[in-house]
Amino acid sequence: MTSSTPLRLHGFPLSGHSHRVSLMLSLLQLPHEFIQVDLQHGAHKSPEFIAMNPFGLVPVLQDGEITLAESNAILVYLALRYGEPHWLPRDPLGAARVEHWLSVAAGPLAAGPARARIDVVFGKTRPTPELLARSHALLAIIDASLARSAYLVGEIPSIADIACYSYVAHAPEGELSLDAYAHLRAWLARIEALPGFVAMPAAAAT
Repeated sequence: MTSSTPLRLHGFPLSGHSHRVSLMLSLLQLPHEFIQVDLQHGAHKSPEFIAMNPFGLVPVLQDGEITLAESNAILVYLALRYGEPHWLPRDPLGAARVEHWLSVAAGPLAAGPARARIDVVFGKTRPTPELLARSHALLAIIDASLARSAYLVGEIPSIADIACYSYVAHAPEGELSLDAYAHLRAWLARIEALPGFVAMPAAAAT
C-alpha cells in the first residue's frame, strides 16, 4: 500500500529516533520529504513544532491530515497502515514479542547505549563506568537473543529490529565496542542488507 498524500518527516540526521523512522519509510518504499529540525537553535521548542508535538522532541511524521510523534508509535502506524504483516505480527504472542523490544528501545537502550552516544557526540564528555557497564549488559542480552534467531522476533525482520538498530549500530560512537558480540554484529549486517536500507550518518563525518 502506498500513501496518497505526501509524507513529511520532521527530524534530525544524527538522531537515532529520527533515523529509525527514516529507515522504516525507506524499507517500505514510501516517498517522503525530510524536514531537518534545527535542534541547535531550538526549533524543536518553537510554537510551530510544539503544536505538532507538545513534548518538543523529534521525530514527527505528517501523513496528510494525520500528525504523529514518538518514533516507536510512528513505526507501529507505518507497519499497520503500509507494511506487510511481518513488520508487526497480528497474533497476540507475536505482537507482544515486538512490544517487548519496543519497550527495550524506549527504556534500557535509550538509557544505555543511546545515552553514552549522546554524552560523547553532543555532550563531549566520557560515559561513566556505570553507564558503560549497563550498556554492555544490555548488548550482551541482545546478542544472546540473536543467537537463537536471525532477528529479534524470529526469522523475519519486524519493527522491533528497526526500533533497536540505529543506536546499537552507532554504539561505538559512545565508546562501546561491539567486538564481543558476534551474533549482534551479524544481525546488523542482515538489516543493512535489506532492500531499501539507509544508514544514519556517522557523527564524526558531520
